[in-house]
Amino acid sequence: MKKYKIGVLGATGMVGQRFLTLLENHPWFVVTKVAASTRSAGKVYEDVVKNKWLMSTPIPKDVKPLIINDALIEFKQISESVDFVFCAINLPKEETRRLEESYAKCECPVISNNSANRVIPDVPMILPEINPNHIDIIESQKKRLGTSRGFIAVKPNCSLQCYVPALFPLLNFGLEEVKICTYQAISGAGKTFGTFPEIVDNVIPYIAGEEEKSETEPLKIFGSIISNKIVSAKSPRISAQCFRVPVSDGHTAGVFAKFRNKVKKNDIIDKWRNYINPIKDLRLPSAPNEFLKYFENNDRPQVKLDKNLEKGMGISVGRLNVDSENSVKFVSVSHNTIRGAAGGAVLLAELLCARGFI
Repeated sequence: MKKYKIGVLGATGMVGQRFLTLLENHPWFVVTKVAASTRSAGKVYEDVVKNKWLMSTPIPKDVKPLIINDALIEFKQISESVDFVFCAINLPKEETRRLEESYAKCECPVISNNSANRVIPDVPMILPEINPNHIDIIESQKKRLGTSRGFIAVKPNCSLQCYVPALFPLLNFGLEEVKICTYQAISGAGKTFGTFPEIVDNVIPYIAGEEEKSETEPLKIFGSIISNKIVSAKSPRISAQCFRVPVSDGHTAGVFAKFRNKVKKNDIIDKWRNYINPIKDLRLPSAPNEFLKYFENNDRPQVKLDKNLEKGMGISVGRLNVDSENSVKFVSVSHNTIRGAAGGAVLLAELLCARGFI
């Protein structure tokens, strides 16, 4: 099979580093370009990150000698030398949006970890096991951009990916209202305990922008393509509170769901255990064998025990209880920098390649 040449924008940051570890020895993808800010440009990758490498595994040996490009200036040069780029660059939203469009208009597909383009109606925001059909909007986006192969596709916010997969199979029960509390790891802010001392022995009850994303992004995922845009679903109503907690990796959600119809505990568990994964037959390299795993134990899922389910790409669910004949509560967990960030973007790229968009 063809090996796709990949560029990683924002390669020196935490999510960029995670991209590089996941792409090491990938059967389809090989990293040939790394890019970051102007202050890192022109330097050897290993020299820049060796004292701030945040992953538990070593710097991938094939990436160590690469010269860092300037992601903000050399977008034409980078675009011409790769098949597509992953974007994990840390810029203000408007600057990120313009930068990603610059790459796309240079005929370079962009698979983004950023939130800047998630609100654009013809930019698909995809959780591959749930709404893979949304990639069909790319043809409309390319017409708007005036490109033949350049486009932008994004993955959802990291916290969504622990609870949206558990909610989606329940939509047919008449899901009307969802209330969520998320307990989010410090790596979601690009931090470690060494760089975030104020989180030690503490819980911070606010994460800028997270509650808005948690309440609106699922509706786009649950939405439909109408004409040349993705129209968000009108329900369920979602209300969220988001907390930063002293955990290195792994997001947890406490979910309260209300339905139009009566629900039974066993029927919900059956929906999770028998969920038909629409991309399973594609056999994508990063796809988990078991997308949703329900735990019967009262003390599961736990971040420490379950964040690495299916190499960090699985979703753990448990503590399901029926509050009334039409409302339930449960807990879910996912790995925020793998499934929720770089791993989710790699899986999306695999889907786009398998479907012929790249």
